[in-house]
Amino acid sequence: MGTTRRQFIKISALGLGGATVAASSYGLGDSFLSVFDPVDKSHLVNANFKRYPTYCEVCFWKCAGWTYVDEDGEITKLIGNDNDPHCYGRLCPRGTGGVGMYQDEDRLKTPLIRTGEGDQQTFREATWEEAFDLIASKMKSVKENYGAETFALLKHGSSGKQFEHLFQAYGSDTVGEPAYAQCRGPRETGFALTFGSWVGSPEPTDIRDCKCMVLIGSHLGENMHNSQVQEMSDAIDKGISIITVDPRFSTVASKSKYWMPIKPSTDIALLLAWMNVIINEELYDKKYVEKYTYGLDELRKHVQQYTPEWAYGVTTLKPDLIRKTAREMAQAAPSVIIHPGRHVTWYGDDTQRERAMAILNALLGSWGRRGGFYFKEKLKLPKYPLPKYEHPKWTWKDLGSKYPLAQMGLTNEIINSSLPEYDGDYPVKAWFVSGTNLVAAIPNKAEIERAIDNLEFMVVVDTMPMDITGYADVVLPECTYLERYDDIRSATNREPSIALRMPAVPPKYNSKPSWWMAKQIGERLGLQEYFPYEDYAEVLDWQLKEIGSSLEEMKKIGVKNFPRKGRSLYLAEDEDYTFPTPSGKIELFSTRLEQLGFDPMPKYTAHPEPDQNFYRLIYGRAPMHTFSRTANNPNLVDLMPENTCWINPKVAKQWEIEPGEEIFLKNQIGKVSQFPIKVRVTERIRWDSIYMVHGFGHQEKALKNTFGKGVSDTEMISEVMIDPIMGGTGMRGNFVTFIKKENLTAEI
Repeated sequence: MGTTRRQFIKISALGLGGATVAASSYGLGDSFLSVFDPVDKSHLVNANFKRYPTYCEVCFWKCAGWTYVDEDGEITKLIGNDNDPHCYGRLCPRGTGGVGMYQDEDRLKTPLIRTGEGDQQTFREATWEEAFDLIASKMKSVKENYGAETFALLKHGSSGKQFEHLFQAYGSDTVGEPAYAQCRGPRETGFALTFGSWVGSPEPTDIRDCKCMVLIGSHLGENMHNSQVQEMSDAIDKGISIITVDPRFSTVASKSKYWMPIKPSTDIALLLAWMNVIINEELYDKKYVEKYTYGLDELRKHVQQYTPEWAYGVTTLKPDLIRKTAREMAQAAPSVIIHPGRHVTWYGDDTQRERAMAILNALLGSWGRRGGFYFKEKLKLPKYPLPKYEHPKWTWKDLGSKYPLAQMGLTNEIINSSLPEYDGDYPVKAWFVSGTNLVAAIPNKAEIERAIDNLEFMVVVDTMPMDITGYADVVLPECTYLERYDDIRSATNREPSIALRMPAVPPKYNSKPSWWMAKQIGERLGLQEYFPYEDYAEVLDWQLKEIGSSLEEMKKIGVKNFPRKGRSLYLAEDEDYTFPTPSGKIELFSTRLEQLGFDPMPKYTAHPEPDQNFYRLIYGRAPMHTFSRTANNPNLVDLMPENTCWINPKVAKQWEIEPGEEIFLKNQIGKVSQFPIKVRVTERIRWDSIYMVHGFGHQEKALKNTFGKGVSDTEMISEVMIDPIMGGTGMRGNFVTFIKKENLTAEI
């Protein structure tokens, strides 16, 4: 950044002590400590161990489990809860490795406040009172000078809900979550436009009874969506036919009947060609389509131009393979799933790609059918009685108004409204960042840094000294999910279920739970009426009693399952059903998109190609890591200490690159990676692309286990293609070339 008003500070350089403070200090009180009362026999496993219910925070699947604590008060292991439909009693490597988050000695240990000017800026240790007083003072001044709406919350994970409550009480609904515009938003919009329903999490995929599953860039087995992976494993044993469309031979591709190594950015062309075959050969579910869908005639006419022969010239997939796989799906229908995926922000036309996937599911009759997609159900928890929020003058909806179908706050629009050149009606003056390492998650780091430097104030809450903490004015250390209460987990599934997360041990060092931070700040802002509890356990107990349970019961069982009270899992034969769409039917032709001036049916549009000696950057997940949040976890680092760059052997030969050699990457605008990355030479990647796992290349030295290891794919992403329908940030239109270590000086 050079010399700026808010200098980036490496927390590792400070030599902070981080003294441990008793949990009863600063108002946590006796009620917080009562959960550790050894008299409570319900947690006694044997003479040496006690167990406490939790649900995992390492990824969004939130599997329920048990935290085991030994007689010395140390967490020793995590195991799955047998009654949990999210995990069936088995945790993935990330989940069992969650203990490492608690044990990580690099954790943030005490509040920090920025001090000094210019190049002399540093952090100093602070008490919680000092930190809260400063935050409350700044929130008051921002509200008085500009309006509460100009203070934005950027959040991820369970803790974000606590701060969202604080912000709405304060008067701001300027809230953004990267998981929407940077990850799953287009699929929710695409499926909602088609079926009238979000996909949601966990996805309502009936994999255990599925006969054919199509995965388009969805890496089940590497992204470790627990129950889905287990059900897929069982389905493989029963002979499920898997079709994997991916330029990379992924783990699930190795279990597939068909691997289709598609040319990147051409997925819509393949989907339209599949529709062409299924409609023209009359392989679609005629009875289902006639009864439940709208727009078949328009779709039939629309797809005539998209023949398998045409698609071959676009995708490089042979016409015979396209026809064969289309017939494979139709033969299995309706027990077929074209999986909607999770991280789907690729090329800027992602809502339309997801629309095409939804339409294909509709033609095959899979929505609401056994082995396809079941009708999900969840238990709606009663809201704790609180005053109504102050109505803000403007909200995240106004910020993202140019994207008509945005259903959540768009992180990039908050960033844009924070830039010095912004002259619109919705300026953002301050940020509160909770649980999201923005500079590693959001593309175009230089623009984020300019936005941050223009802020009047910035707070970061995290368990670890992530890169984003170095830009903050105040850093608040959050305790891990194993040391705190959080909201009851109630998610959609085949049957409703709830799960409890409770502290198994007191917060380590001087870290604290987010509910307590929000309450302390709120009280300093005069918002006591919004926090009428001493301990968040009171809120949970009230909610649980309202649904016929209690905190005492949930401490003993961890998970409680409930019978379905709504409709059945699947459509009955000849059932009359109205879909929540404008037409009341599954919309093959979208009336809503037509009204908004968008294509009512997906079209193929060619995307930019790499220049000579450049390769498309593709990134993904690993089963032992979740984004950058686990890269420093001492238990998981042993499983995967760094990422590698997958390069096809033909390309490696051309560049004279050896397996294991360290190289630097340079993208299409000349950005060179901060660190080198080791090469994996493999036939498992197309020649026109390279692949790496997301979440590495950390520049914060305080992360001792991961600093400088591998390359950050986000660092290489300069080109962002915005989805005009809902504002998703397509990030796969970036290309890289290679710099040998000996040539680095000459290149830069």
